[in-house]
Amino acid sequence: MSYSDIVVPTFDSIRMQFMTKLLLLNKKQVLCPGPTGTGKSVNIAIMLQQQLPEDYQYIPITFSAQTSSLQTQNALDEKFEKRKKGVYGAPTGKRFVIFIDDLNMPKKEYYGA
Repeated sequence: MSYSDIVVPTFDSIRMQFMTKLLLLNKKQVLCPGPTGTGKSVNIAIMLQQQLPEDYQYIPITFSAQTSSLQTQNALDEKFEKRKKGVYGAPTGKRFVIFIDDLNMPKKEYYGA
């Protein structure tokens, strides 16, 4: 294991992982705001990779200043399965968790959004 892969759990990180997992398993959306460098992304990634049941799959999407809405849609569309005309979703018996990192990063579009 490399030095950069070592994560020391703290009371706050354990609490955050527990609450996030509890909300996800109860089909609730989760938003984790906070200052830069507090370990939000690392703790959520660990929880998504190691602590969710087998029937949950996650889709990580990292936004940057160059991320467009079309890129986001394509990233999701390639993972989804077509069920019927106009209806897409996770494979049968599975649930998707979409993890969007750095939500505040995309550049402004033409109208300022």
